[in-house]
Amino acid sequence: MRMISHSPDETLAIGASFAEKAVPGQILALKGDLGAGKTVFAKGFAKGLGIDDVVNSPTFTILQVYESGRLPFYHFDMYRLGEPEELEQLGYEEYFFSDGVCLVEWPEMIGELLPEDALTVEIRRGEDPDERVIEARMPEEDPDAEPGEED
Repeated sequence: MRMISHSPDETLAIGASFAEKAVPGQILALKGDLGAGKTVFAKGFAKGLGIDDVVNSPTFTILQVYESGRLPFYHFDMYRLGEPEELEQLGYEEYFFSDGVCLVEWPEMIGELLPEDALTVEIRRGEDPDERVIEARMPEEDPDAEPGEED
C-alpha cells in the first residue's frame, strides 16, 4: 500500500488510520531517514489509538510506553542502540509478544530480533518539501528479500 502525504497533518492522519486498524500483538517497523516524518507518523498513530499523552521519539530512552489508549502502545527508537543485545536488557520480548502494539523506529538496528511478521512502513521524502511517500508492506512483499528466500 502506497500513500502520499502533502503535509505533517496528513502524515498524522495516515498514522492515525494505521492505528485504527491495529490489533493486539502487532509490530510496525518504521523506516525512514532522519527528518522523514517517523515521529509525526508515531504521534498520529498514538492519536489513532486514543492516546492523548504528549508523544515524543524515545531517542535517548529507547522505549516509551503509553497505556491510556484502546491498546497499549510501545514506541521504540533504536537509533542510539549500540548492540541488539541491549534490547534484551530492556526485556523487549515482554513488549514485542504482548497484547499491545509496537512501533519500532530504525528497525534495521536490531537485525534478527525483529519478528518476521512485522509490518514495514517506510517514509521517504517526496518532490516537494512537505511531501512524503508512505509505503506499507507485509514481510512477503519485502523488496529486499532474495528471490526464492523462505520466511
